Amino acid sequence: MSASASLKIAPTLDQLERIAAIVEDLGEQDDWPPDLIFKVNLVLDELSVNIVNYGGEASEIEVSLDADADEVRVEISDDGRPFDPLTDAMEPDLDASLEDRAIGGLGIHLVREMMDELHYSREDGKNRLAMVKRKGG
Repeated sequence: MSASASLKIAPTLDQLERIAAIVEDLGEQDDWPPDLIFKVNLVLDELSVNIVNYGGEASEIEVSLDADADEVRVEISDDGRPFDPLTDAMEPDLDASLEDRAIGGLGIHLVREMMDELHYSREDGKNRLAMVKRKGG
């Protein structure tokens, strides 16, 4: 079975629940296990909040989801300032105590841990982060 969904929203916190709704609807339609829905939602929430808070002049966030029997492909894009989270985000010091850790970097670390593949590009004035989560893992 193949399923897909897409959505464009304004980059405001009150719009982010719409992303969670399409993930949950698609996951239910395509019979995803609850942990897969949770991971995709968590990753998209983290990335969307970062766009809202740090995207500068972003005027929209676009999310697309495409699933087949083996994997879920997710893309999130925005037209804010150029930012490659795979190379521009600082790496968190996971060994440091909470008091000594620098602020930032944990969200992207979480995204890396939750997804199986990540690919960033800047195309047509947009940041695009394409991700793959295999259904078996």
